[in-house]
Amino acid sequence: MIRMKRTASFVVAALVSAAALAQLPAPTGSAPSRVEGYLAPGAFDILRVLPAPPMKGDPRYKADREIFRTTRAFYGTPRWDLAVNDVKLRPEDVMRDFSCAAGISLTPQNAPKTLAVVLKTAQDTRRSSDIAKQFYKRQRPYELDRVRFCQPAPELAGSPDYPSGHATYGWTWAIILAELNPDRATEITARARAFGESRVVCGVHNRTAIDASLMTAASTLAAVRSSPAFQADLAVARAELDGLRREPATARPAQCDAESALVNQSLFGSRAATAQSRRMAR
Repeated sequence: MIRMKRTASFVVAALVSAAALAQLPAPTGSAPSRVEGYLAPGAFDILRVLPAPPMKGDPRYKADREIFRTTRAFYGTPRWDLAVNDVKLRPEDVMRDFSCAAGISLTPQNAPKTLAVVLKTAQDTRRSSDIAKQFYKRQRPYELDRVRFCQPAPELAGSPDYPSGHATYGWTWAIILAELNPDRATEITARARAFGESRVVCGVHNRTAIDASLMTAASTLAAVRSSPAFQADLAVARAELDGLRREPATARPAQCDAESALVNQSLFGSRAATAQSRRMAR
């Protein structure tokens, strides 16, 4: 019975996934078309890897609810502004978001090969994310507590909480960029962590959904690495970024110190909780 339920959910999720994946933009310079991933559908089963989301009675469920309520205090702060910024998933937006971490200004125009390999890989990681979303169908936190959140609800319709698709996409970018720029791996993965945390600050995801996104992206990418096509495309992207880094004329991003301060801001530790509680009490 469980197997039949899982199979049916897999089919439904695959259909939803196909519609969602079709919305990912094609690499700059290519004809508008649906980008295909490196993995055949069904080649990787995320449901055998990703644990179920916490239910009532689980300490993680209680922590999710507390974190959601505490982080409402970020509204109107610079960290809220960063979270609103991180909602946008156009290539030019995400490449800009990772430019400080990468140490160079990334654009669809100057790094089309890098963009192409990420978008193609994102088909695979998004498929995994959507399959898990539709299988678990966990409510988003703002559906339980009617409070302010940073994204129009219609944009989230039909897309459950667990795991976060945004955060999965951010980790897809980060894992590939860190492999292409290993000397910047700390900065790149820190930005991906903050990119995911932005979804909690926004009020549209639970923290456990963000944690699950890293597992979703990393485990799917582990399967993608076996693809000769992926390895070939990755080599081309590496040459492209190496050339950009060596080129003195390559633009460097601005205001990175301010972004770094926000990325390094603690959101969930005891000090963060105390600080937010004081803000809420004012």
